[in-house]
Amino acid sequence: MCSTRPGALGPAVNRWLIDAITPRAAELGAELVPVALGDLGLPFLDEEEHPSSGVYRREHTRRWSGIVDAADGFIVVTPEYNYGMPATLKNALDYLGGEWAWKPVGFVSYGNTSAGTRSVQHAKQVVTTLRLVPLGATVALRIGDAVEEGRLRPDTARDAAATALLDELARVAHALRPMRERGRPGTAPAPVPGSYARQLTPDDAAEVTVLQRCCWAEEAIANDTLAIPALHESPEDVRGWLTSWHTTGVRLDGRLLGMVRARRVANDWHLGRLAVVPDLRGRGMGRWLLRTAEATAGPDLRRIVLCTGAKSLHNIDFYRSEGYQPVSRAAPDGTVLLAKDISGRPG
Repeated sequence: MCSTRPGALGPAVNRWLIDAITPRAAELGAELVPVALGDLGLPFLDEEEHPSSGVYRREHTRRWSGIVDAADGFIVVTPEYNYGMPATLKNALDYLGGEWAWKPVGFVSYGNTSAGTRSVQHAKQVVTTLRLVPLGATVALRIGDAVEEGRLRPDTARDAAATALLDELARVAHALRPMRERGRPGTAPAPVPGSYARQLTPDDAAEVTVLQRCCWAEEAIANDTLAIPALHESPEDVRGWLTSWHTTGVRLDGRLLGMVRARRVANDWHLGRLAVVPDLRGRGMGRWLLRTAEATAGPDLRRIVLCTGAKSLHNIDFYRSEGYQPVSRAAPDGTVLLAKDISGRPG
């Protein structure tokens, strides 16, 4: 909410918007975080360094940076002042740089003659420079038609327009997620051009479930068994183990291309669920994922262990080429354990 003028209509519009979209937000799994610029206490831009540097010396800037950085998208509730957006909005935008990039922004405007649409047009010139992505869906309120005694009249069509705005915001935010992730801390370049790696979280459970079923079908054929856990786990099962394993995933343009998980068990570093989508095998991603998972083993560990199907000869040859040796005969479940001694690693 942008307006800070005492007695302004902004709080009433904001209350209506939140009431109108809260049910749909719950259905989408979206968290609404109301922010009033008047409550932030942002003076006119007073940082010495350029916002693109990300160097913030003022506490109010760091607080604002944290709010914006944590968001996946924005709905701006703005009046129109003299054919343009309010200075509060321009100032808030100018404070930051990278925190805005590749996030959608929708507008709810209000005014008299133009219902605030000229404010929105003015703002769009600025937000695109910050790599914000303005939505096509908007809601524009003409004060004379929408307001009675300081409150918004009930209007089911307007409520539906607000819900449509939220729907578009969520869709575009999801589509832009790879753009936001690629340059963030915690990501690293991966072997396929344009791809990047990051730690997977329980929120990735659905995609991991699909990847597993895609990749372990071949293992089922090679080992003549369907008793492979990865083929039968539900998204909730996957969500559960993603909380306890350190899992690295490789992504490209919103697609999960590969993964590997690792965790400590006693003095061993256990690896598992090494998977690469079938159409991108043979390009070094599996080897890269394996070595990435190995590199996270603590210096006090003595070996790295993993298992594969006893009849998965291609897998066994691959692991042998990386220094792994079988340490047991095939288990009753048809798997074989392989290990790699790392006790002699330099400290």
